[in-house]
Amino acid sequence: MHPPAAVDSSRGWVVVAAAFAGMFVSFGIAYSFGAFLEPMADEFGSGRGTTSAFFALTSLTYFGLGALSGVAVDRYGPRRVLLFGAVALGAGLTATSLAGELWIGLVTYGLGVGIGVACAYVPMVAVVSGWFERRRTLAVGVSVTGIGLGTLAVAPLAASLIGELGWRTTHLVLGLGGAVVLAACALVVQPPPVPSGPAALTLREAVRNRDYRRLYLASGLMAVALFVPFVHLPGYAVQQGADPVAAAALVGVIGLASTAGRLLLGVVAARTGTLRAFQGCFLTMGLSFALWGLGSGYGVLVVFAVVLGVGYGGFVAIGPAVVAERFGTTRLGGLLGVLYTSAGLGSAVGAPLAGAAVDASGSYLPAIAGCLALGLAAYVAVLSVGRGSPVRGTGAEVRPAAR
Repeated sequence: MHPPAAVDSSRGWVVVAAAFAGMFVSFGIAYSFGAFLEPMADEFGSGRGTTSAFFALTSLTYFGLGALSGVAVDRYGPRRVLLFGAVALGAGLTATSLAGELWIGLVTYGLGVGIGVACAYVPMVAVVSGWFERRRTLAVGVSVTGIGLGTLAVAPLAASLIGELGWRTTHLVLGLGGAVVLAACALVVQPPPVPSGPAALTLREAVRNRDYRRLYLASGLMAVALFVPFVHLPGYAVQQGADPVAAAALVGVIGLASTAGRLLLGVVAARTGTLRAFQGCFLTMGLSFALWGLGSGYGVLVVFAVVLGVGYGGFVAIGPAVVAERFGTTRLGGLLGVLYTSAGLGSAVGAPLAGAAVDASGSYLPAIAGCLALGLAAYVAVLSVGRGSPVRGTGAEVRPAAR
């Protein structure tokens, strides 16, 4: 039995390390799907729009189930949630590697990877946020750099493995490796100290709150556009003459730039305030799609990936701090989980619609223009979030999470 630990203590940084590793493998695998798109479409004889449904179901699952995994980590603690995610990830990708029909692979991949990410993302962001107060933005920023570095490493690795082993064996390798890492994270993670002070909003109070609803709308609009490049940017680059591995590396560039964004914009947020920095991330992401539409050279695509990645990194790192500051931390898992269902709905819509637009028109320009419009609309929506006093709930404090 460990003695009670305080927020901002050294034990919290162990949890940060576990969160980093869990997000590294889970998001690295999820965001490597662009490398699988062409070979899977060729084998199953499907178009980009249909095959993009793999990513759409996955993102819908991990953001949608975040509402459940967030509540679960508040009630049962992070260890059980991570172990469940490890089993789901390994089993799902193993089954996908054996799928003989597209719809079977769609279900096994979407549920396996989706549940794995859902169990590693929202719960761990909430747990890390609970371990810190003065350094919360920094701690969350370090944790979610695992998303960027995982994307940087796994997407090119997946492309190389597909060339050597085929997409089926690559799914198997990634699934087993990811399951082992998530299980190891579960062994070291601990729930945060029970916070004191005013209670956070209950979920019922949150959905009635104007600012919470505006955050939900802004996140959903941005997600429609944000996840299109993760699926379709490699295919666009190949169409423009890029090498397949170099094309897949563009997703890695987004990941690398997002790592810088998560750390640097966390520093900016400390000076400007978290809400203002969060709004700046929306503007950066929205305007980045103009770069994608400017030209077809590989260098332009790299610049686009960098700008999008920086804004995306800050969006991921600062968002939990905005929610924690405005609505409290005692129910942060559930509050973040419900909020992120907006990203699930948006990402589920964006990639298939973009793929269908490409298939129908033979051009990526309509999809790019749509992303630009939606990104700017999301910025307008997040500008309407108030800057007044933080909101606190009226409910009682929740009981400590199970260890």
